[in-house]
Amino acid sequence: MRLQRLGLLTPLGATICNLLMAYAVYFLARVAFLVVNYSFFGENLTWSHLLEMMGGGLVFDTSAILVTNIPYIVLMLLPFHKETNAYNKICRWVFVIINGLALALNLIDAVYFRYTMRRTTTTVFQEFSNESNLFRIFFTEAFHNIILIMLFGLVAYAVYRYYVQPRLPKKGDNWWHLQWAKLLSLIALAPFVVAGIRGGFSTAVRPITISNANQYVDRPMEAALVLNTPFSLYRTIGKNVFVVPSYFDNDEEMAQVYTPIHPAVPDSMHRKNVVVLIVESFGREYIGALNKGLDNGRYQGYTPFVDSLIAQSITFSHSFCNGRKSIDGMPSILSSIPMFVEPFFLTPASMNEVGGIASLLAAEGYQTAFFHGAQRGSMGFQAFARATGFQEYYGREDFDDDERFGGEDDFDGTWAIWDEPFLQYYATKMSEMHEPFMTAVFTASSHHPYVVPEKYKDRFPEEGIEIHKCIRYTDMAISRFFRNARQQPWFQNTIFVLTSDHTNLSDHQYYQTDIGGFCSPIIIYEPGNTDLQPELQQKIAQQIDILPTVMGMLHYPKPFFAFGIDVLKTPAEDTWAVNYLNGIYQYVKHNLVLQFDGQNTIGVYALTDSLMHDNLKGRMSQQPQMERELKAIIQQYMQRMTEDELRVKN
Repeated sequence: MRLQRLGLLTPLGATICNLLMAYAVYFLARVAFLVVNYSFFGENLTWSHLLEMMGGGLVFDTSAILVTNIPYIVLMLLPFHKETNAYNKICRWVFVIINGLALALNLIDAVYFRYTMRRTTTTVFQEFSNESNLFRIFFTEAFHNIILIMLFGLVAYAVYRYYVQPRLPKKGDNWWHLQWAKLLSLIALAPFVVAGIRGGFSTAVRPITISNANQYVDRPMEAALVLNTPFSLYRTIGKNVFVVPSYFDNDEEMAQVYTPIHPAVPDSMHRKNVVVLIVESFGREYIGALNKGLDNGRYQGYTPFVDSLIAQSITFSHSFCNGRKSIDGMPSILSSIPMFVEPFFLTPASMNEVGGIASLLAAEGYQTAFFHGAQRGSMGFQAFARATGFQEYYGREDFDDDERFGGEDDFDGTWAIWDEPFLQYYATKMSEMHEPFMTAVFTASSHHPYVVPEKYKDRFPEEGIEIHKCIRYTDMAISRFFRNARQQPWFQNTIFVLTSDHTNLSDHQYYQTDIGGFCSPIIIYEPGNTDLQPELQQKIAQQIDILPTVMGMLHYPKPFFAFGIDVLKTPAEDTWAVNYLNGIYQYVKHNLVLQFDGQNTIGVYALTDSLMHDNLKGRMSQQPQMERELKAIIQQYMQRMTEDELRVKN
């Protein structure tokens, strides 16, 4: 009677009550997961960190509960049919079966985790596709974990027993009113379901993936405690993208052609600060100093300050990004991992042990921090930063909480803090860090919807294509950042690297070709090094070269992992770049672009053929060797992704 007075026996009320019970099921499964695997998590596990992980788990539980229970929600709120006891029993059993299966998967993974150190993804079906003894293995493990079997039975019974069933209509009830109420309930609930599945309402939150669990953990292994198995399974459906080819018969032969392991170099390390500026959409096309021959030499570009910075820096005649999305840029720039097939963030391999500039330098006593003016969790950057060794993360909330900064006009209304104030915040926070430090900042203003602050609309009016005014604004923001940085005591002891996450809108055909769409600047500026002469080196460079190049500049003495090369110490004829576009690998070397579909070369073009008109396939002597090198890169990548070999083993 009390339930009825509270309205919980209406279809909507009963649905919400039962979904809350599903949360309890997932919580108990996570507790069981922790208890069974306590030896993996118990060391240094504090209550505050456990609560942090449990809180993060709610985000993933919400997504999994709503996705798996969509059939139940629809059945419960489906209008214009006759309510009967039989129909309500069907709804009840649908709920029990769905959430019983989810419970079973989580409990099975509590056991399986000790073998994999990760939550099960859809790759498990391929992994065991040729096994004929799975049932025997399953029942053997079940016998050894009888307590989990008993827990499953007890919780499943409780779900059935305490299921809240809506009351049937009584005589005198207006049937049509009840049906319209259910329809309106279904419509009203829909946006909350969608937001829960995505991970939030904000426009800055993309659909969460398994890699977002790193946002709540201190070690990659702990991500398994934050995740749940139903989520890991459904988020990796169709994402089994890393298939290891068999170009080379053995690892030794492949390593002779290409290896991402950079050997130790006996040297004394230079403990300089490292500052990496990842500028949103800051394609090479917009920079006048890198396009002196464009428009018959009349091109000025939109970056007067960066042009002046280039005059004091090392840049390269050809430089490329390794992906076309922001989520490709971070792994490429900071961990030397290019994008092949799918963004690394969105694949199960994102749960591998991954290092990067931050983790390498943190181990040498550097203080490390990542800055992004969007809300924490946006784009999965916080999770990736934490997983790759950044000790601190500063986002929009931190900016707003700093009494020296934060104002109503500093937020762009869509994505993040405007570049000008956030880069000033960035410079100020670095002055509060101890040296040596390594930091990276990801800007946001040169992004759709392509607007500038109201106070700058007259200074940066519309011109050319809509992004140009944003590029001018960001260039101004970068100039103010360097003006501030030059006044700091750490400036002369710092290596600056400026690049873009990817390219964007274009109004020149050259930058709209298969390879032109990947042209990004790579600018290396070291104000305190008089031996490093500014020049435009006639070399090929790419984002994944940034990590090994910085390590070379620091004279880092230990072995490390990076798919790229130290471009400063590599002869021009041996520099190269690689990227992936719609099923095609593009390999740039010897002033050629080779396009490879995984089996065969489909095209070879000269870099001087700016519009890629003349296919030189079969006519260039370098083609066979380029094919062999590219195959080694691809196989090393796929093999290391699937075997969790993205770090140098101690």
